[in-house]
Amino acid sequence: MGIESLLVFIIVGAIAGWLAGLIVKGYGFGLLGNIVVGIVGALVAGLILPRLGLQVGGGVLAAIINATIGAVILLVLIRLVKSA
Repeated sequence: MGIESLLVFIIVGAIAGWLAGLIVKGYGFGLLGNIVVGIVGALVAGLILPRLGLQVGGGVLAAIINATIGAVILLVLIRLVKSA
């Protein structure tokens, strides 16, 4: 993995984490937290969405959408665990 790929990976994670924080109200983790939430969300979406038959497509925009969906799922699960 080159430095450019790593930089895109971090930027996509940050954007996805930030968007998920806006969608799931009450969750703001700062820049580093948003990156982590976005990256973990991308992993979650990579596991769940293909099994549901959903495919977003290719490219950076599709990666952001995919990671945002996964991050929203992750934040909702965190909210459910915290409230239980």
